[in-house]
Amino acid sequence: MDIEKEIYDYMNYLIIERQLSSNTIDAYKRDLYSFFNYVNKGYKSVNKNDVINYITSLDMNPKSINRHIVTLKNYFNFLEKNSMLSINPMEDIQGLKTKKSIPRVLSEEDIDKLLDIEPTNAFEFRNKAMLELMYSSGLRVSELLNLNVNDIDFDMNIVRIFGKGSKERIMPINEIATSYLYEYINLYRKTLLKNKINDILFLNSRGESLSRQGFFKILKEIAREKGINKELSPHTLRHSFATHLLNHGADLRSIQTMLGHENIETTQIYTHVSNNMVKEEYENAHPRSKKE
Repeated sequence: MDIEKEIYDYMNYLIIERQLSSNTIDAYKRDLYSFFNYVNKGYKSVNKNDVINYITSLDMNPKSINRHIVTLKNYFNFLEKNSMLSINPMEDIQGLKTKKSIPRVLSEEDIDKLLDIEPTNAFEFRNKAMLELMYSSGLRVSELLNLNVNDIDFDMNIVRIFGKGSKERIMPINEIATSYLYEYINLYRKTLLKNKINDILFLNSRGESLSRQGFFKILKEIAREKGINKELSPHTLRHSFATHLLNHGADLRSIQTMLGHENIETTQIYTHVSNNMVKEEYENAHPRSKKE
């Protein structure tokens, strides 16, 4: 069986119509290759039992299995929508229940410590501008590192972001972040360019786009210098942004829009974080919260 032929139209759809990233497309392709290698038949012959047997055969954690299920659902929905099959074998297939992990966030005091940077050179101004922008606007790390200089509008104090699936959203930038971005772009970014020509906003020491690993290294180093001994991830500032907005009365739907979440359920995880923080504050502060 020619697997490439089985998924050719779908790959073109993902590339041309959905404009997904190469990494996402490769993940879809790997999952579909795995499935068709297992069933060893064309998509028109696949039935519900084939799918169930395949899912059962996967020796993975529930989250990874659910990724395969989503891949197959999207693939067969595409075929059905384009009248390429009459019966959708994924119609009644449900994902596995997984325990949602609570994202790690920093307290507002820790955020103040982390952002308490007095920059004196190009790298420090870059770092200060990056962290202020992330906490100001709740960007994903990939969104932050893909920004171009022209994505910052200083007249309107906004940043134009291209998120998952190349979907565009506009986010406000607070005055502190705007101030440091302006200084970085106009006074220091040219130093990092190394005589190269590009529009990338945040540059590494070679005048190229900063990597996720590079950003994470910078974040951990600054946290260590500030005495923040908590486990961090590149998403920590985004999670903290959403949680702190919620703590200060922001509407959940507004936070969903700001984060670029398609589903409100994804955003609701921050209500659990917020509730946990309130409970912790209560237990620390209330005189009768602990038994003597």
